Amino acid sequence: MNLLNEAQQQQLKEISKYLVQVRQEQSIRIEEVAAKTHIRLYFLQALDAGKFAELPEPVYIQGFIRRYADILGLDGQALANSFTVNPPPIESPNNPPKSESKPNIRIPLFIPYLGLLAVAAIALIYILNPKLISQSLAKKQASTVTKTQQTKPPAKKPNSVVTNPQPATPSPIATSLTNSQTVTPSPTANGNLAVTLELQGKSWLQVKADGKTEFIGELSKGERRTWTAKKQLTVRSGNAGAVLVSVNEQPAKPLGINGVVKEVTYTPEVISQ
Repeated sequence: MNLLNEAQQQQLKEISKYLVQVRQEQSIRIEEVAAKTHIRLYFLQALDAGKFAELPEPVYIQGFIRRYADILGLDGQALANSFTVNPPPIESPNNPPKSESKPNIRIPLFIPYLGLLAVAAIALIYILNPKLISQSLAKKQASTVTKTQQTKPPAKKPNSVVTNPQPATPSPIATSLTNSQTVTPSPTANGNLAVTLELQGKSWLQVKADGKTEFIGELSKGERRTWTAKKQLTVRSGNAGAVLVSVNEQPAKPLGINGVVKEVTYTPEVISQ
């Protein structure tokens, strides 16, 4: 039975692909990982193959990821944290949000008795004084007549002919939405590609320049690193929303969404002389 939602499956797919890639680069067999992590080989094979329906609850999957990554020399805790165990519930007509539980309020027993005594006293006053009853009925009838007059629709005015209607001016919001701009990064003076990463939060990273792994590890908030390549430079992040990317000194943009594993490959633009 599949215990994962779509967001968790997408995260687990990216993490599984990354673990398999690192394990194969280090020439480590899956049986060795099972022996060192004490995880059942059946679960590791299902994780590598993307058969997530055969895995247990998400909290156990998170533990598998942490131990699996630690064996490969990665930051297992950071990689495990990139997998959401308890995602926020999605509100839908078939799944309405749960109403907040109301606190239990105890009402002392003497309060209802006081209310009954007050009602009985008022009823007794009306019974002993019929004049109050007639006045109350007259007030109710007057209020009913007033409400009826207020709710009566106004008389319709004769149809008027409008000449020379003014054309509607477009909304400034709609106009701004139609404006779009495409920014193409320009190469550096020597034709190489320069990618600068600035961390807005904690995230593990893998950087490859021209097919060679230049960095694997975790960077903290405020750290800034720059890598260069001639043909292509690939950046993989376990928390894409925390990484700002600047290509060839252009304005920095987020790599992706918070909590999502994402990989992006950058290539320099070829300019003919």
